Amino acid sequence: MSEPNLNESTQTFDPHASSLQGEVQQEVLDELFSIRGSIDNFDAQLVYLLAERFKATQRVGHLKATHQLPPSDPNREKAQIERLRSLAHEAHLDPEFAEKFLNFIISEVIRHHQHISDSHKSNGADA
Repeated sequence: MSEPNLNESTQTFDPHASSLQGEVQQEVLDELFSIRGSIDNFDAQLVYLLAERFKATQRVGHLKATHQLPPSDPNREKAQIERLRSLAHEAHLDPEFAEKFLNFIISEVIRHHQHISDSHKSNGADA
C-alpha cells in the first residue's frame, strides 16, 4: 500500500474547526482536538485502505470480464458478510453497522464489475 501524502490533501483542512470555540474551557477543547486528531488519522487510513481494496477488486473485475464470469458472486458475498459480522462482534463494533458498510462496498464493487464487463463486451474482447 502506498503511503498517503496528507500534506497535499489537507492543506485547507482546519483540524481545530469547531463551533464550540468560546463556549467551553480551553482544556476541554484541547482534549477534544486531540481525540479528533486521532479520528482524522483513522479517517485518512480508511480512505487509503478503501482505495487499495478497490484497486484489488478492479483486478477481479477485469479477470471476471476476460473469462466471462458474472459481476456478482452471491456465495462469496454471503460468506464475507458473515465473516465481517463475526469480526465486528470480536472488535466490539455493531455487526449491523458492519454489514451495512460491507453491503455498500459490495454494491459498489458489483457496479464497477458490471461496468468493466460491459466495456469489455463493447470492445469486442473475448476470453
